[in-house]
Amino acid sequence: MKFFNSRAWSLVLSIGLSLPVAAYAQSVGQGGTNTNGSNSSQIPTAVPFLLITPDSRSGAMGEAGVALSPDVNANFWNPSKLAFLDGGDDLSASYSPWLRNLVPDVSLSYIAYAHKLDDRNTFGASMRYFNLGSIELTDASQQSLGTYTPNEFSIDGSFARKFGNEFSLGLTLRYIHSSLANGSFLSGQQVKAGNAIAADVSLFYTKQIQEFGNNATFSFGTNISNIGSKISYTDNGTKYFLPTNWKFGIANTINLDEYNQFTFALDFNKLLVPTPPIRDADGNIIKGKDDNVSVPAGIFGSFTDAPGGFSEELQEFTISPGVEYWYNKQFALRAGYFYENPNKGGLHYFTIGTGFKYDIFAFDFAYIAASQQNSPLANTLRFTLMANFGSTKK
Repeated sequence: MKFFNSRAWSLVLSIGLSLPVAAYAQSVGQGGTNTNGSNSSQIPTAVPFLLITPDSRSGAMGEAGVALSPDVNANFWNPSKLAFLDGGDDLSASYSPWLRNLVPDVSLSYIAYAHKLDDRNTFGASMRYFNLGSIELTDASQQSLGTYTPNEFSIDGSFARKFGNEFSLGLTLRYIHSSLANGSFLSGQQVKAGNAIAADVSLFYTKQIQEFGNNATFSFGTNISNIGSKISYTDNGTKYFLPTNWKFGIANTINLDEYNQFTFALDFNKLLVPTPPIRDADGNIIKGKDDNVSVPAGIFGSFTDAPGGFSEELQEFTISPGVEYWYNKQFALRAGYFYENPNKGGLHYFTIGTGFKYDIFAFDFAYIAASQQNSPLANTLRFTLMANFGSTKK
């Protein structure tokens, strides 16, 4: 993206950090835009790119995926589902141009891999890379300082184990790297790349049942992700919370006949980080609780710290209903809706998509039809290609 000095840095720091450090430059857009497309009313965290849906299947179902039937992209949604893969090796690659209503060259890339160790145990790995485009830097005198490409990425390793035929648990370890500056100085301190370590814990339950005389599958899943150290961009500066997030949801699949299959999914999400209190002009808290706490205190306190009380706590949940239809297990149609309260980020949009399977390959496509005028996510596309090697076909 070709911007200059303050405007460029404002965009990078506001959508990459979602933090007060964005005051380093002028604000861009209406209220600022975070990496995931939410506005500045969302609870601030570092590296919000970790919350972006990377794959097209769930991206077409309103961002629902924690309880969907397992595929290799469970590395992101709910790693415990990996234990229920058919077997062999699964590989996936996804790409999405991102925030194209704001800038022309921001994108998210994602690769995921899963290997079945035995009937009960599965190993998974994935990598997310968020490219914020190239920025032409200038100093206060408009003299060129060269070009810089800010970026962020995470690398995951997961292990999932099945307990019986209906239940599994998963554990993920994650390394996070966030490089948003090239050694520039902010408030007298040199800005550097931020690094952090995090973990996910997940659970999946699935049961074969009968509905209306047809075979069906009911599933429940939950995943608490990005539990980890705070991240800092200066040696002695403020440390910021990672976007610790709690996903939980259900999915119900019914086989109408030999060729037609229908799935309904419903996900809920909540950030497990402190809600900023309301302060007076002198910085004293007049409503809410102090958000300068440890990570464990932030997680447990996130259910009771909203300045507006219980009603505001409920506003911090996002809702994602989605549907999927398969014909002959070869062609899929999908649709969904994502809702985030206007006071907590304000995203809401419809999603649609399709999928195709041929032999060991699958291709999925998703499209965001944002209902908000001038939404930064309007007309966003996602593409996913998957391959399954050595699976045991049912």
